[in-house]
Amino acid sequence: MSASRSQPEWSADELSRAIKSAGVALWTWMLDDDTFVMDTKAYELWDIPEETDLSFEHLSAKVHPADRDRVRAAFVATRAIDGPFEIDFRILTTASDVRWISARGQGNDGDTATKKTTGIFLDVTGRKQAEESHELLAGEMSHRVKNLLALASGLTSITSRSTETKEEMAKQLTQRLTALGRAHELVRPLPDGQGRAALLGDLFSVLLAPYDDHGAFAGRIRVAVPRMGLGERAATSLALIIHELATNSLKYGALSNETGSLDISGASAKDDIEIVWSEHGCDGVGAAKTAEGYGSKLLHRTVSGQLGGSIDFNWVEGGVVVTLRVKESRLTA
Repeated sequence: MSASRSQPEWSADELSRAIKSAGVALWTWMLDDDTFVMDTKAYELWDIPEETDLSFEHLSAKVHPADRDRVRAAFVATRAIDGPFEIDFRILTTASDVRWISARGQGNDGDTATKKTTGIFLDVTGRKQAEESHELLAGEMSHRVKNLLALASGLTSITSRSTETKEEMAKQLTQRLTALGRAHELVRPLPDGQGRAALLGDLFSVLLAPYDDHGAFAGRIRVAVPRMGLGERAATSLALIIHELATNSLKYGALSNETGSLDISGASAKDDIEIVWSEHGCDGVGAAKTAEGYGSKLLHRTVSGQLGGSIDFNWVEGGVVVTLRVKESRLTA
């Protein structure tokens, strides 16, 4: 049998270096006279000048008002409890910043006769901010899923009323949901002032790419719109509009033949954004017959109801010009 391995004895200097490298701050609370003793690191952490007569009440005044009662109750409870404890709370620094502190200690120092509590402080601000970000992301994802489910329900209802067979309904509904899926893939944070979801040009590019062998910025589909960001709701609404216009064009308009072309342009006009969808090389007879299709309830409801804008159709020989006008604030919100 091998001899038991002896535990090394750490020197005071080694322990001091280890504590410093871990960012640990030391403290002791004298219960009889409410004196609170801390090391230099703790004073830095709490952002207060070093004092010789610091009390627990003095220190608790720095605790965030929303956490103050909870922290006081937790520390007072250590008077009657032997054993370890831990509590996380916020403090306010001199610069009015919020800092998260984790207090960990030993109630009564394991011996009720000592009348003191000792422990450490740790700065856990980074961890708490990460947790808050994760919670915010989870809430945002839940909100988006609920919105998409509500929108899918509405699309199902509209599609069921505008189709005659279940096969036709399934095909149209699948296409519309696929368009929404492509738009949803674009949703991402953008710089301040540029919306919160996708760039306008990217939305047209992604949604029109399936209709052009060379992509949305080449071939017979040309896109030239202002560089601006869209909010999530606007991106979803515009995705439906683009899909409906492209589907009609594929059936009856410029994209239904090899010689047709589609130009999408945009410009700012005071507080409005005007987007012009121009089709050329359409079959005149077919185009005229689809005026009602282009003016479908879904298109008008989406533009006026969800974007608060307007959509106009101008049927000309060999083509159609669709003009969409929306407040810029509605697109970025």
